[in-house]
Amino acid sequence: MALTEHVIMRELDVPNIADFNVYLQHDGYVAYRKALTEMKPNEIVQIVSDAGLRGRGGAGFPTGRKWSFLPRGVYPRYLLCNCDESEPGTFNNHQIIDLNPHQLIEGVALSAFAIEAEVAYIYCRGEFATAVNTLEHAIEQAYAAGFLGKNILGTGVNIDMYVHRGAGAYICGEETALMESLEGKIGQPRNKPPFPAVEGLYRKPTIINNVETLANVPPIVLKGVDWYRSYGTQQSPGTKVFSLSGHVNRPGNYELPFGVTLRELIYSPEYGGGMHGDRPVKIIIPGGASAPWLIDKHLDTPLDYESVAAAGSMLGSGAVMVMNDTVSAPHLAYKMDEFFKHESCGKCTPCREGTHWLVKVLHRFAEEGHGRAEDIPVLHSIYRQMQGNCFCLLGESAVMPIKSALALFPEEFEAYVARAASNGHDGQNGSAKGKPVIALQQR
Repeated sequence: MALTEHVIMRELDVPNIADFNVYLQHDGYVAYRKALTEMKPNEIVQIVSDAGLRGRGGAGFPTGRKWSFLPRGVYPRYLLCNCDESEPGTFNNHQIIDLNPHQLIEGVALSAFAIEAEVAYIYCRGEFATAVNTLEHAIEQAYAAGFLGKNILGTGVNIDMYVHRGAGAYICGEETALMESLEGKIGQPRNKPPFPAVEGLYRKPTIINNVETLANVPPIVLKGVDWYRSYGTQQSPGTKVFSLSGHVNRPGNYELPFGVTLRELIYSPEYGGGMHGDRPVKIIIPGGASAPWLIDKHLDTPLDYESVAAAGSMLGSGAVMVMNDTVSAPHLAYKMDEFFKHESCGKCTPCREGTHWLVKVLHRFAEEGHGRAEDIPVLHSIYRQMQGNCFCLLGESAVMPIKSALALFPEEFEAYVARAASNGHDGQNGSAKGKPVIALQQR
């Protein structure tokens, strides 16, 4: 079903909706008022569950089910909005905050009421200076209008909301590292279990949701389950804001129903507008740098959680990065793993050492323009030792670029090795002239 109105990117339908009064004139805070005056918290949880809203931060876990994990009778509870948008290629949260901040504030407040939390935090990454100012101003307006604070709208409900600005660490997008940072500690992940819903912020039950997830809650409550499920697929209902970047003619954020194909997103004149210079697609990364790569044969893959997983990748944050045939796969893997190396918190050895060695070996291919015969099996060995052994998903994410590059474009690595052999260069002192090119290890 095509979009007749935007669920999240409402600024495209309502000019200047960031203004408090304009937002009020277009159903702003109506769902919130309805929830506080006509509904019970468990009814909202059920509606969100029935709607099939799934977390937009990466995992796609059902939001209502996540809320239901809170232990009964344990208070206080906290709601944390994860606005540490730092996955390479992702920039949809930024647009929501800059152009429609009250939709997020209403979503956070309504969700806090649903889980019976009286305090909510919006954790923004350090670089979001303008966005933080926008949010804080909008929160002040919500307080002044009586939508936040004590005894909201005379209902006896209390909800306070705070914006916390991090220091620009990618690891703080991981939910337990986010809580550590919020508590004033070093941003490093915690052991799980206990999971945040049982023991989270200040060792109390805590729910952590992404910006886009929470912004979906008010329209679901206001317009109902059937309306929401009229978009998307059975298992992935609703819409998704895809952050499209790379060698496309029209990069940007596009809100589309789940199930639209990669081909339509990339080539439709309304969205990506095709590739620069009509060059062919070589690499598609559908869910940010953490996602396994796809190639041109996957262009007709529907963009929903199940279809992308079946194609061998993950939808993740919805950051769709598209590269043409001028891109070197070893160089792309190198730049991505250089990012993960820089952002590794260093807590666990497989990630701390693994990212270092991936970058060190890849540097020979990508920056020095050659490789040694033994580098290919060494790269396989490094990522295999990392995979499944890291403390959190950062190390697992660092595996994806190199594993994808080796699986999809082995000939490019072999070409670098052949070049080194023909030049009598072994990557160190040139003493291995004529060293044979070896085949990839069996995976």
